[in-house]
Amino acid sequence: MEYGILGLLVLILDVVAVIKILGSGASTGAKALWVLGILIFPLIGFIVWLLAGPRSSGRLA
Repeated sequence: MEYGILGLLVLILDVVAVIKILGSGASTGAKALWVLGILIFPLIGFIVWLLAGPRSSGRLA
């Protein structure tokens, strides 16, 4: 049961990430690579996107 809940959580996070990627101002190639990475490696791809993905312009770092 625990793995099912964790899997559902990863699925929800991946869907949110893909929606944010597709709505971003990044180039089409960059969007395709990010989405492909998340689809192939769901958990690792999400974590990498969260740490290294496109930044918003309002962020100071």
